[in-house]
Amino acid sequence: MPYFRVSLGEEALSEGGTLHFVYIMDHEDDIDTFDPSIPEEGPSAPPPGWLDNVTGYEEHKGGECTDQICPPPPDYVPRPENEKNAFVSNVMLPTVSEDAARDALLQFVGKKWTYSSKPAKNLIFKDMRPFTVYRYRLETFTESRSSVWESEPHTGQCVDGPENGASPPPWQVQVSYPPKFTDFVQKVRVPHSSFIKTCYRCQGIGRVRCTHCRGKGWTRCMFCHGSGHVHHRGCRNCHGRGRRRCVSCQRKGHQICVTCNGHRNLVHFIRLTVTWKNQVFEFIPDRVPEFPLKKFDKVSGEAFFVDENLLVYPVDGFPDQDICEASKRTIQSHLLKYSAVSRIFQQRQTIELVPLTHVFYTYNGKDYDYFVFGRENKVHTTKYPSSCSIL
Repeated sequence: MPYFRVSLGEEALSEGGTLHFVYIMDHEDDIDTFDPSIPEEGPSAPPPGWLDNVTGYEEHKGGECTDQICPPPPDYVPRPENEKNAFVSNVMLPTVSEDAARDALLQFVGKKWTYSSKPAKNLIFKDMRPFTVYRYRLETFTESRSSVWESEPHTGQCVDGPENGASPPPWQVQVSYPPKFTDFVQKVRVPHSSFIKTCYRCQGIGRVRCTHCRGKGWTRCMFCHGSGHVHHRGCRNCHGRGRRRCVSCQRKGHQICVTCNGHRNLVHFIRLTVTWKNQVFEFIPDRVPEFPLKKFDKVSGEAFFVDENLLVYPVDGFPDQDICEASKRTIQSHLLKYSAVSRIFQQRQTIELVPLTHVFYTYNGKDYDYFVFGRENKVHTTKYPSSCSIL
């Protein structure tokens, strides 16, 4: 019974003038690569009880590790003095001249391509009404600390473990402080908290069983569903084998452990995260309904009162009682809110006088108006003459 090889990698069997195709099976592909000594992939995080106990960090129990908030010690919480207030002197009301009001409108019109500059140049002022607008701001600069267990492959690096001494509590770990009232995050490794342990994911083997093929090195052909035939013909996808090499492990049946990168051991340590945050509260009494308060967010004012200390005290004796009430309410709120989970490092309260002038004018016999606001002399208007022509 003669056999001959064809170009498609098949054998043609000639018998009675009829050709039958028989696939050659690669002996190497028939070998099952399953190795029972390679463990299945373990948990993605250290199981409970896996990590050592470190004094001052007992809340960490292993498992899916998340940052644990470390409240400051009682002596880090400032205590305000009773019945103490901050007094504010009187302030002059700012005014805007007609020339400044006209220049502000010309700059505003220059940025609107549909607006003509002619009305701004030739308008006739009727009235200019300045408003007293105060902006109160309280800044509470806080420091919070949280810790979490982390790990890295042990590649021979030095390990700072408990044999070098006890780990300092969270609030005694030395860090570099940023400038006050600026947001910043610093992460440091807690001294003497490191130790070496066998990798929990691969059990110290450095490899884990391939989850795609379950360690066999091959997977069932998806075209013929493992039968080797499609419509009574040999499956060209798997060459009649009914299975294909596993693309995930390249037929090895195992993969390098992604946790220890094949190094078998891990260095566990506590990572301390120190977060400095400037908590800001702003308040402007709404005294001019026609003007949207959000516009003030884009401009600055004249700060005539600045009070900075570890703790500031409510404003008292100021002519605008809404500002006094906002100061008292917010200072108390910040103290209760932030001292529970963080350390209040410094506070600063300011009162600004934000210029706001309502300008009324006529042009071609019709009445119009606009607002000039902020030290930058920004303009807000809802109606402008000749808004469809460019001159």
